[in-house]
Amino acid sequence: MSSDLSFEVDHDSSQPAMVEVEGMAQLWEDGAQDFRSFQRGEIVDGIVMQVDKDSLLVDIGSKTEGIVPNSEMRSLGSEGTSQLKVGDTVLVYVLQPENQEGQVILSVDRATGERGWRSLQERSEAGDIIEAEVVGYNKGGLLVNLDGIRGFVPVSQVVGLRTDGDTEEALEERFTQWIGRHLKLKIIEIDRRRNRLVLSERVAVLEWRSQQKGKLFLGITEGEIRSGVVTSIRDFGVFVDLGGADGLIHLTELSWGRVTSPEDLVKIGDEIEVVVLKVDQETQRIALSLKKAQPEGWDNMADKYQVGQLVKGTITKLTNFGAFAHIEGPLDGLIHISELADRRVSHPKEVVKEGDVVTLKLVRIEKDKHRLALSLRQAVADIESLEEEYIREQLNISNRSQSQPSRTIGDMADLSSVEALGLLAVEVEGEDVGLSEPEDGRIQ
Repeated sequence: MSSDLSFEVDHDSSQPAMVEVEGMAQLWEDGAQDFRSFQRGEIVDGIVMQVDKDSLLVDIGSKTEGIVPNSEMRSLGSEGTSQLKVGDTVLVYVLQPENQEGQVILSVDRATGERGWRSLQERSEAGDIIEAEVVGYNKGGLLVNLDGIRGFVPVSQVVGLRTDGDTEEALEERFTQWIGRHLKLKIIEIDRRRNRLVLSERVAVLEWRSQQKGKLFLGITEGEIRSGVVTSIRDFGVFVDLGGADGLIHLTELSWGRVTSPEDLVKIGDEIEVVVLKVDQETQRIALSLKKAQPEGWDNMADKYQVGQLVKGTITKLTNFGAFAHIEGPLDGLIHISELADRRVSHPKEVVKEGDVVTLKLVRIEKDKHRLALSLRQAVADIESLEEEYIREQLNISNRSQSQPSRTIGDMADLSSVEALGLLAVEVEGEDVGLSEPEDGRIQ
């Protein structure tokens, strides 16, 4: 009986111990479920638990704190761990889920790089235009920095960078000038496994210009003044970037004066102001004028002249409808084909040729359009009228001279009026006009 009682007592005394063991096991099991298991390559946020000179202890929710060796946090810069303190959040990359000591080996550098690669992959898929700083170069092109990732921009994909025929010294000097510049770029190749990132400024600029072009054509109006940058120079004119689309300044719209070469007036990269002459929405073309954006010179010069005045002009161009003549400075005018002669003219070349210097009559001044209307026909008529008037005056003088007894040269008294006229020379507009006696003896 006592043995039964002893057994019961022993049995009863063991219950608390068994319950305690089972409780601890359950707690251990429950706690283990709170810890995460990590795989190599995962990027997670961690809390800095301890900062040492050569390492960081970081809590990422694993059974033990992870460790970041000094070799894996160079991206922190020269200040290293001194810029971190306990409690800071830091992004880390899982290098090794568990080493022999049961610790998780982490990397700050890999996290920064991997996050950059993932971000760039997303932006590449979205087709985003990215801005990056040029940090270096090699023989093939420029090197840029993007979220800690080094990218490559080939020479052929850089706008405005040409290396044809350059020596190594000249090439190096040219590349050096690009360091520090910020470029708009588009990713054209990305390969994380090969650490390859290739970008293009040319593609990005073309796409950006295409987007801006639509906006520009919606807002641009004829007659307004716009600022632009000279992008190309041709024999026939100059192309100007207006901020998304190029406009053309024709050779005749570059200056009020005569232009031999557009390069005498502008250079590529010059920022200039232009007047919008015409906008063609259908063909997406814009005609511009440089000279009309600087009208003061024309107005001031034109103020020197009056309608009806005779002026000297140089024939500069022949067209089916007339001839253009240069007066001086920015002043050019048109001689309409009907104003070339007092007869029917099929083409101006029947009357004048380029380079001829002629006397012209100013028949109209259009200041609002900066145009002059000229007439060779009326100028000739005016000159003939002046000659006739001059002749009449000389005849009167001659007749009066013959009637005066004081004349000592007897031969002059015997001369007929026509013979006397033959001795006269009339100068009109600086030119000598000789008068001769007609066959019928009459003054024509």
